[in-house]
Amino acid sequence: MNLEKQSSTQTSAVSVDQGLRAHMLRVYNYMTSALLLTGLVAYFAGTTPEIYQLFLAQNADGMITGLSGLGWLVALAPIGMVLVMGVRMNTVSYSTLKTMFWGYSILMGLSLFSIFLVYTGASIARVFFITAGTFGLLSLYGYSTKRDLTSWGTFLSVGILAVFLVSLANVIFFKSSGLDLLLSYVGVFLAIGLTAYDTQKVKELYYHSGSGEMVQKASLMGALSLYFDFIYLFINLLRILGDRR
Repeated sequence: MNLEKQSSTQTSAVSVDQGLRAHMLRVYNYMTSALLLTGLVAYFAGTTPEIYQLFLAQNADGMITGLSGLGWLVALAPIGMVLVMGVRMNTVSYSTLKTMFWGYSILMGLSLFSIFLVYTGASIARVFFITAGTFGLLSLYGYSTKRDLTSWGTFLSVGILAVFLVSLANVIFFKSSGLDLLLSYVGVFLAIGLTAYDTQKVKELYYHSGSGEMVQKASLMGALSLYFDFIYLFINLLRILGDRR
């Protein structure tokens, strides 16, 4: 009897482990596909004058003074989209949520058009591979560690919000390159913690997502979290390591 019970437990554990691996594979596939879509959109928008000029404000002499109204709308739209996805996750269908996910990836790509105007293509590629390697190691740590990273959540979330608000104020009021560089280093530190934390969170949420459509939705939202972590790490590393034109 004990042998039968032990065999049943082992079979269940193997089934859960296989299910978790399949879930994480879906998450990483969604994340990678979204990054590819974002990169293509950003490249197209950032290298096509007819498009990127729509996002830039110019003075009477033709000098670029910042973002146009449309540029600000494109820059802030991804924030609105991700908030909507978080709020509506449980009320919309999986197909609708997936459409919103791809829409978010496209909006993020448009918002990143300026990196191709500011940095050389070679340094963008170099920083991307550095980001990929760093992200991979941190995500592996978050997946495999036995340490509970839950306590990191509040600190990291508050840190991200604080950096965003200070960055926004710096763009509008201070225009300090020194402060921008400091915020980039802080951003890298936060992104490192977020990658490990979110990977563990994605893993743990699998066990609480039930089955069917909820698991599919959980894989999308998990991909969204890790996608954000990757982009956030990449942008901050690019500000530090990127070669300007």
